Amino acid sequence: MQKILLKMEHISKSFPGVKALEDARLELEQGSILGLLGENGAGKSTLMNVLGGIYKPDEGSIHIDENPVTINTVHDAQRLGIAFIHQELALVPYLSVAENIYLGREIKNKFNMVSKNAMNKSARQYMEIVGLDMDPATRVSRLSTGQQQMVEIAKAFSLNARIVVMDEPTSSLSEKEIEILFKTAKALKNRNIGIIYISHKMSEIFDLTDKVMVMRDGRNVGEKKTEETHTDELIQMMVGRELKNYYVRTYNPPGKAALEVKNLSSARTLVHDCSFTLHQGEVLGFYGLIGAGRSELMDCIMGFDGLAGGEINVFGKRITRPNPLTAKKHGLALVPESRKTQGLILDNTVSFNTSLAVLEKFISWFRVSRQKELEIVNHGVESMAVKTPSVNQRIVNLSGGNQQKVVLAKWLATSPKILILDEPTRGIDVGAKAEIYRIINDLAANGIAIIMVSSELNEVINMSDRLAIMWEGSIAAILGKENFSQDIILKHALGGIK
Repeated sequence: MQKILLKMEHISKSFPGVKALEDARLELEQGSILGLLGENGAGKSTLMNVLGGIYKPDEGSIHIDENPVTINTVHDAQRLGIAFIHQELALVPYLSVAENIYLGREIKNKFNMVSKNAMNKSARQYMEIVGLDMDPATRVSRLSTGQQQMVEIAKAFSLNARIVVMDEPTSSLSEKEIEILFKTAKALKNRNIGIIYISHKMSEIFDLTDKVMVMRDGRNVGEKKTEETHTDELIQMMVGRELKNYYVRTYNPPGKAALEVKNLSSARTLVHDCSFTLHQGEVLGFYGLIGAGRSELMDCIMGFDGLAGGEINVFGKRITRPNPLTAKKHGLALVPESRKTQGLILDNTVSFNTSLAVLEKFISWFRVSRQKELEIVNHGVESMAVKTPSVNQRIVNLSGGNQQKVVLAKWLATSPKILILDEPTRGIDVGAKAEIYRIINDLAANGIAIIMVSSELNEVINMSDRLAIMWEGSIAAILGKENFSQDIILKHALGGIK
């Protein structure tokens, strides 16, 4: 049996009106990777914030190497060898790699002045461990997201970290960058470092972890050796019930052509010579590696980017000068890739966000019909089953899944005929994902033509009627359901089939 590196016992934490943690516990063995699963709001982040010194627990104890420790601040956590790799990177873009690694702990010379040469020299050794082959003086803004993740891990090494928490680290990485991250995580494990790996992606949990711990309602509800469990069991532990028909997709014969894109090329991005047809009641999936041009193609169709060539036809009518307002008038709607930066105004309410795209329905000249606005909002919240104490609740206080449902409600209020969903389930838990899949299926059954862009292969395979695969800005192939195969899809996505 491996040595217990970290033990958290009887951890409780309350906020006004909310019991975030109740008698929670966690054990992490030395030289192992523990997967941490749970729906949004299950308590994962709060428990990790207690470990990281951001929150002080109301009750409970923390032991490292069987010794009791007190963690009141982030500096306490760092001093004890605890490092965090967050989903949203905490790097300063205009500083160099070395300056970010030593931020707040700058190396100084005998004159008590910051020595960039000394920091560059020292940083290089940690960069080599994680495979960053570049000048330490390189500005972070010039790095890819994957390389920035490696800078965070190099920083963890510089802190002599023994416990590393990785929170959804692959959400913005390419397949190649994920491969490098996994290789690095296994290298950390081989150095007897313990890793807590938080992810909503079951494939990552099974590929990487040794054990899985599941949280629900602020408690630890079970722990399993990864090799001795399966997806359905873990989902049942997370949601507290058996989640039948996780992927809900009822096939409907496609209707008439809703959207025809012919030889479309972007004026500013890499999109070139893309052609496809989308039918009423159809879910057309779009898959490709990060950087393949999926989101950029959707931006072209919606008129966020100018065209260098090609045609867009909606129900047989050509859109001559695409722009967002024209797209909306023709019945197109886009649920964007990033709900936090592109889809929502986080500091405002559920009501404000839900009605934002249809102001003309309840504002006439200088008169505002609050009754009409409330009808629109209530209909959207009820039809999407948004869990909120009030429509006046600030959107930032909702879980990721409920935020995503508000974005959907906002655009469904425009009564779209063509709905583009760009990464509709990114960063939400399995229960919320199942609800989003049900909504997609119901919308298609009602004749709405749907494009679903996703980086999750299982998602597009199970939810799409046909699948378009992009590579280097072009559509490499469009496959029918009968030809869905992971091998074939990935070969097209990698440019391996001509």
